[in-house]
Amino acid sequence: MPHFEVQIHEEALGGEDSAVSGQLIKELTEAALTVYPESFRKLVGVEIFGVPSGRWGVGGEITDELAPIVTLRSREGLFHHPDLVGAPARLISAITDAVAAVLGEGVRERVTVRLVGVPAGRSGVGGEPA
Repeated sequence: MPHFEVQIHEEALGGEDSAVSGQLIKELTEAALTVYPESFRKLVGVEIFGVPSGRWGVGGEITDELAPIVTLRSREGLFHHPDLVGAPARLISAITDAVAAVLGEGVRERVTVRLVGVPAGRSGVGGEPA
């Protein structure tokens, strides 16, 4: 199951009434589907973690500069499947595009994308290895 974790400044999410979280969930799901088949839609999970002001730093300094970190965890084999040619590069591009679409082009250069492959047999659902 492809699973996103997004770390972002809490203030960028705009509070409880903001649509930013919903937009990120939608756009990141669509980004995954640029590589994975439509049947994966129901498997894509997205978690968004807001980091409070003063708890984000770059270069040893606290900063308010928006620099989202997006991690996509998936089975390792999906990143190298012969039917998904160029999946890692395509995913990095689509994920960056998705974040920029929601938060604005000004953030594009600071979006960090990490693709983490989970080896076969090292994940499970419902108590069963997957």
